[in-house]
Amino acid sequence: MTKNPIVAVLPGSRTEVLKLLVTHTLTGVPVVKKDGTLAGFVARKHIFAKPEEEQLALIMVRDYPSVESTQDIKSVARTFIKEDLHHLPVVHKGRLVGIITPADFLGYIGGLGLDKPVEEILRSPCVAIHESTPLNIASEIMRLGKVFALPVLDNDGRLAGLISDRDVFNLSIINGSVAIHDLGLAGDEDAWTWEGLRNVMRLYYEEKKISLPKIAVRDIMIRKPVTVFRKTGTSEAATLMYRYDFGQLPVVDSNDRLFAMLYELDIVAALE
Repeated sequence: MTKNPIVAVLPGSRTEVLKLLVTHTLTGVPVVKKDGTLAGFVARKHIFAKPEEEQLALIMVRDYPSVESTQDIKSVARTFIKEDLHHLPVVHKGRLVGIITPADFLGYIGGLGLDKPVEEILRSPCVAIHESTPLNIASEIMRLGKVFALPVLDNDGRLAGLISDRDVFNLSIINGSVAIHDLGLAGDEDAWTWEGLRNVMRLYYEEKKISLPKIAVRDIMIRKPVTVFRKTGTSEAATLMYRYDFGQLPVVDSNDRLFAMLYELDIVAALE
């Protein structure tokens, strides 16, 4: 786990949380009371769901799952899978002591020598798009499919690339300082990194109803993305994701055709 994580403190506000997410390049933070007791959790999706709400207490999830610092790794993995989470606060006697994410499991699982093929641990449907798909449509497909990356297929149905929400936001012609101001984050602009701002940029687009450029995804996609074979062992895939900080990997078959998408939670599920 990560000890002494960045937290939001009640009563708190939406703007304060956004500052934390942008400044520290995060997608969510635990919410604590002034005495350090865990009160809930707030992630960018919770802010997106209530873009007009300013009070943290009305945005955060109060009955958010947590795990004890003494729990074994397999039981923590089961909690991740059962609740379909990407963050888990770690507590000791009710007080927050850390946070753990699926990415924290990758290095550990990579060292276990698990030979189970990745095709046997896949849990999620694969949402793919054609390379001619307009960028604004791709962004909508990500939103509706609740994914942050899409494999891109060519006219022959073969994997041609990969596009993520970060690639979409990278293309934005919006000035970062303008977005910061409009989101209520005005202040020392040197404190905001573009990397961090991308974590909340979807909120900015939705609030301002900004139209993305109607160019094809082929113009900005990552070409020849790293892939794994459907028979690749789980630990080997985990090591690859850990080494390159990948949240997902395209999975291909023996004919090099797209088979599925492998996500961090799929890797974690191998511990069940």
